[in-house]
Amino acid sequence: MQPELRHLRYLLAVAEHANFTRAAEELRIAQPTLSQQIRQLEKALGTRLLDRGGRAVRLTDAGEAYARYARRALRELAAGERAVLDVHDLSRGHLRLAVTPTFTAYLTGPLVAGFHIRHPGIGVEVRELPQDRIEAELLADRLDLGVAFQGAHLPGVEATGLFTETLGLVVGPGHPLAGRTDPVPVAELTEHHLALLSRDFATRLHIDAYVFEHRVRPRIAVETDSVSALTEVVRRTALATVLPDAVTRDQPGLSPVPLSPALPARGVVLLRRAAGYRSAAAGAFAELAARWGVEEAGGQPIG
Repeated sequence: MQPELRHLRYLLAVAEHANFTRAAEELRIAQPTLSQQIRQLEKALGTRLLDRGGRAVRLTDAGEAYARYARRALRELAAGERAVLDVHDLSRGHLRLAVTPTFTAYLTGPLVAGFHIRHPGIGVEVRELPQDRIEAELLADRLDLGVAFQGAHLPGVEATGLFTETLGLVVGPGHPLAGRTDPVPVAELTEHHLALLSRDFATRLHIDAYVFEHRVRPRIAVETDSVSALTEVVRRTALATVLPDAVTRDQPGLSPVPLSPALPARGVVLLRRAAGYRSAAAGAFAELAARWGVEEAGGQPIG
């Protein structure tokens, strides 16, 4: 007997759940049937793939080796199916996209809307994920593209530069720095209470690196995991924050204040799986993202 696709899916489901019952429920088949199919696969390969002796079912060494190829085979077959369905005139198709959270405040809405207006027949699935999750999902072929920041990336993830993003100090109308045009020395940040994004955001890590480099310990009064909540807090209080310039431009009542030295600009990149199939929809989105970042977000092209 030659192994079939269902055998690969069955084995990986049991490995993921470490339990036949839960795997059978996910696969919507009877547990005895699942056990029988796995035994057939083991017989065909002439080796045990699962260790059933402990409290949890786990892959044997041979099972681990086989599962790596099984995952790869299923990913490639899924990519092949998408390639067959891909229509190069962009009249139909599907795009799986993820962005890091900061981009939701200014890039995701207008960019996805612009793509939909140009290609209404293409369905777009958008997820908001931390950058490490985006890269893991790309490698698992659960995403087509990701928008994130330039830097070190996981092996197998390819980055294409889109534009550079600048950040600055931002205050509301009631802040004493509102309307100031002269740069504020970074050391003066200690005189002002700040509201910042949480450390789950790449933007916060960028800010932390900046103040650490300049040996400044700002007084942080509020931390939030929402850009919209952050802008509302700053608008209604005498707290200052640090945000991408593109966010500030779209927020009435918020004023940018220059810092000296300025926060380093950072590159925004489009991520994809290096060896993955690139659909016409993904190619069209990449072109639009590069153009939008420079023309609308005010960034500079990378490269």
